[in-house]
Amino acid sequence: MHNSKILKLTLAALFSAIAFLTVFLFRIPVVLFLKYEAKDAVIALEALILGPWYAVITSFVVSLIEMVTISGTGPIGAVMNVLSTVTYILPAALLYKRKKTLPTAVTGLVLGAVIMTAGMLLWNYLITPWYMETPREVVADMLLPYFLPFNLLKGILNTAVTLLLYKPIMNVLRKAGLLPKSDAQKPQSNLAITINIIAVIVIAIAAVVLILINA
Repeated sequence: MHNSKILKLTLAALFSAIAFLTVFLFRIPVVLFLKYEAKDAVIALEALILGPWYAVITSFVVSLIEMVTISGTGPIGAVMNVLSTVTYILPAALLYKRKKTLPTAVTGLVLGAVIMTAGMLLWNYLITPWYMETPREVVADMLLPYFLPFNLLKGILNTAVTLLLYKPIMNVLRKAGLLPKSDAQKPQSNLAITINIIAVIVIAIAAVVLILINA
């Protein structure tokens, strides 16, 4: 097997392990049975660094491991996890694969958050009644007050975390020899600095919201 292929598989396994650890160590209850976890941010970073299909495979692997170890939601929860993660990461990964610029990454992640939020309304309407053993009409009444804000908060927070960590993670992987070194270290642009500041503000606000919810 070609060395670059082995290296990508090694990195995919590393991202899978980190993604699972975020679920295992860092789950914050938000509303109903819904919990925030940073798994999608880790897999989004993988999608930007390795490409979409490695990240899609990771989403399946992590959801399966989660299902048989720490999750109480069974196969339905695993399916919902995969649907949520894949619809979030694919727009960013596919766009970034074609044009590797910061504006493209931002556009893709924001688009992914919007598509994921809208898509999960549909999937929660169709699938959640089976999981909750509740009439569909009851779940329909929960979509706007519960599922919509939860998925929107999750998408926005994961986008901020991904954008804030992307450059530092790339630098760490390059220093470790797991990615090719860049030809020259470019100073951060004003756009990058602005996005980092916005990301920090978003994370801080989201953290306060989560603390207030669980107070």
